Amino acid sequence: MKKKLQVLSIFLALTSTASILHAEGNINAGKQKSTSCAGCHGENGNNQVTTFPKLAQQHSSYLQKQLHAFKDGTRSDPMMSAMALPLTDEDIVDISAYYASQKISGNALPVNTTPTQSEADASETEETTEKPVDSKDTIQPLIAQGSDLYRNGDLKREVSACIACHGPLGEGNKPASFPALKSQHADYLIKSLTDFKSGARSNNPQNVMHMIARKMTDQEIKAVSYRISMMK
Repeated sequence: MKKKLQVLSIFLALTSTASILHAEGNINAGKQKSTSCAGCHGENGNNQVTTFPKLAQQHSSYLQKQLHAFKDGTRSDPMMSAMALPLTDEDIVDISAYYASQKISGNALPVNTTPTQSEADASETEETTEKPVDSKDTIQPLIAQGSDLYRNGDLKREVSACIACHGPLGEGNKPASFPALKSQHADYLIKSLTDFKSGARSNNPQNVMHMIARKMTDQEIKAVSYRISMMK
């Protein structure tokens, strides 16, 4: 019961502050204007480079917010800042509308290439050469761990449940500009959470994602990223 109340209270507190109405753009114009984005994000927002985010089916409100942040410097990335700088407000609205109108693709089961903490601890006591991790034996327990974290968080360590802002199916919250996460690349999610944890992403130390990610272990970050990548 306490977990449910925590999820509800966080959700209400955050969504109540989101009252900005975002403009709706021209999808056809956005398709033409997004040609320079295709190299990294794919022609329809479904890219193959897993360290870059998929943009397909992402909320236009979130995409607009991020493009403005890259343009004004409140979010720093050399490549994206350069791409966003010449965009007009109309361009940003149109490009965001185009990607929001596209359907996101599903992902194959992630491949676990690094050991869990328990496996790493066990390996320290063995006098054998390091062996590759058998993803078939480790991936499903990781996804199960990620599912629990996504839905329930960890009250003892004040790790909030992802469901509060991103929805039960990873659909996000358009009015609040909380991004959709479902079917996002696991590698990109791991990078994003790691950057939030280290402070590399966002200049605002009070950012909600900073406060959550810095309390997560590397294994938890990987686990929840794997789970989200499987949501459809």
